Amino acid sequence: MPKQIYRFKYGIYGETRQILVYARGDGVYASNYTNKGTAFTEAERQQLGISGSLPPAVNSLAQQVQNAMSRLAGKYTDLERFLYLRGLFDRNVVLAHAVIASDIKRFMHVIYTPTVGLACQQYSSMFREANGLHFYPGNIDLAEEILHRYVHRDIRVAVVTDNQGILGIGDQGAGGIAICLGKLMLYTQGGGIAPWHCLPISLDVGTNNEALLNDEFYLGWRHRRLSGGEYLRFIQRFARAFRTVFPDALCQWEDFSKQNAFAIRDANLHSMISFNDDIQGTGAIALAAILTAMKIKKEKLSDQVFLVHGAGAGGVGIAEQLDMALVAEGLSEAEARARIFTMDSHGLVTSARPLEPYKEKFAKDPGRLPWYQDPDKDGNLAAVVKHAGITVLIGTSGQAGSFTCEVARAMAANTERPVILPLSNPTDKSEATPADLYAWTAGRALVATGSPFAPVMVAGREQRIGQCNNVFVFPGVGLGALASGAIEVLPSFFTAAAHAVAAAVSNEDSRAGILLPPVEELRDISAQVAMAVGTAACAAGVSRPCPFSRFQPDNEPDGLRKLVQGMRWQPEYLPLVPM
Repeated sequence: MPKQIYRFKYGIYGETRQILVYARGDGVYASNYTNKGTAFTEAERQQLGISGSLPPAVNSLAQQVQNAMSRLAGKYTDLERFLYLRGLFDRNVVLAHAVIASDIKRFMHVIYTPTVGLACQQYSSMFREANGLHFYPGNIDLAEEILHRYVHRDIRVAVVTDNQGILGIGDQGAGGIAICLGKLMLYTQGGGIAPWHCLPISLDVGTNNEALLNDEFYLGWRHRRLSGGEYLRFIQRFARAFRTVFPDALCQWEDFSKQNAFAIRDANLHSMISFNDDIQGTGAIALAAILTAMKIKKEKLSDQVFLVHGAGAGGVGIAEQLDMALVAEGLSEAEARARIFTMDSHGLVTSARPLEPYKEKFAKDPGRLPWYQDPDKDGNLAAVVKHAGITVLIGTSGQAGSFTCEVARAMAANTERPVILPLSNPTDKSEATPADLYAWTAGRALVATGSPFAPVMVAGREQRIGQCNNVFVFPGVGLGALASGAIEVLPSFFTAAAHAVAAAVSNEDSRAGILLPPVEELRDISAQVAMAVGTAACAAGVSRPCPFSRFQPDNEPDGLRKLVQGMRWQPEYLPLVPM
């Protein structure tokens, strides 16, 4: 893009008030931030030198949305709809986001899971427009220089992936950047982070996906993945460049393999404003569902015994969040961990076998489990549920159908209202369907899923299924961290986020056994999460005046609320000021 096509002019809260435009004629269309399509007013057409290049009619944004919806109605698959919306985004970000916001429930499946997985797999063949940044060994030493290109956009949030742990489909090489694009669209939809403040980044360290390596049209770095010291030096080189160029921006680590996710998160906890959504966002949304279940059961977390079936990044992230929540309820660290069991592909995680470091803290000492004598017989799912007295079962294993009738009935024998969360996605990898879980427990189970499921009939009434979707967490965490000027992202932010999401479940829904709010309320919930996170940052002493705002609040809660509301962007056309 040519230099100085546009510049943003901000208000007191750091919100964009105007776009100063230096281009004329066709140059105005060159940026998807300044292009309004048929919505340019007659005055703008004259001032910007585009009079005559558009038909005479001036359409409102609402009319443009209606037209786009009619185009979408002619698409037969969600992948076609994805391509249309991405193309629209590349031409006109306001219109693209206005279309998505008009029916967020419908378009969530298009711009993110499950459709984005197909976009990752077909990234090279579908490539249309450059979006974001691709770092690879050939340019990583120029990282600062490359990042500096985006300083004029006042980058506030970056989603960064090494493309290896794409949910359900694994290593997708350069195609993983599609996940970052989708996540950032949700930062905008939920948190109100303006699209120009968002930066998707792929750390292309190669791929071990043979199909990609053998594909002559593959666009990524055609080498096997870096590993060991080479890999770590690459990541450290990027992290150093990012915090140098964007010291106040939030960095979300996304879809790293479980082997690297914890190490990278922990290595950068205090040097960057960063977190890992697969670990911490997943932990927070699962905790939110469980907190709602506790309200329904009228019990405490410390009354429960938990089993996380699937000890990867998400599963251990959930265990970490439960651990913190139990300690906050008054249990000692040892007492909290005694109530959390984890399982992996080898069965119950115990200290009697070699383990990856991130699994060790929740490994059980077999000598302290009288019922655990034979790992093959006593370490399977049904046996652990029965003998450990599990009351809350969480699935992150990706093993479809692993929550069987036997398991569900064992849960129902342990507690009047068993909490069962089959969180693996996409849908065909869910550990059980809600309909089966309700049938097997005579409607007593409290269920939320990771994938979207249609409502089911329970006791003669239609029941909405709450979805444990991280989108309820990460946009609000990002907004709260930015508004509070947090200098790091603390684990307590995610506990605060979980409580905020649980509090957003209506009394009517909780009485019906629904554990999470509807996605249509995303924007309001993100604001509530942001307030909770910002308050937690202030309480922990890691806040400072917001670096993106001139507003200096006198009263902390009221000031934070004004800032959270004031800095959010909505998909509406901004005034374009010719320069």
